[in-house]
Amino acid sequence: MTKLLSILFATAFGLTAMLPAHATNMGMASMAKPSAQLAHAEGVITALDAKAGTITLAHGPVQELKWPAMTMTFKLAKPELAKGLAVGKKVQFEFQSQGMSAVITAIKVIG
Repeated sequence: MTKLLSILFATAFGLTAMLPAHATNMGMASMAKPSAQLAHAEGVITALDAKAGTITLAHGPVQELKWPAMTMTFKLAKPELAKGLAVGKKVQFEFQSQGMSAVITAIKVIG
């Protein structure tokens, strides 16, 4: 009986040790994050915090991402992007989107 338990334990332990290798082969060990996608939109600045490097925009639909019009806060890729911007200004902007994270890489006032 003891020999049988030892064999069962060794078999179970061996299978457990092999699981990470099988997961790697199946592409499950490291789930890759989706790559960032470049997108463009127009909107109106509703809030700007240059110190924090964020801007809130009420923007139109984003065709590349199939997003409807909405108001959301974006991170600015560089602090100097905030120069010349003010609440109420209409802007055209380009951003990188990865999941629920969006970073503005270019922005200009258009109206």
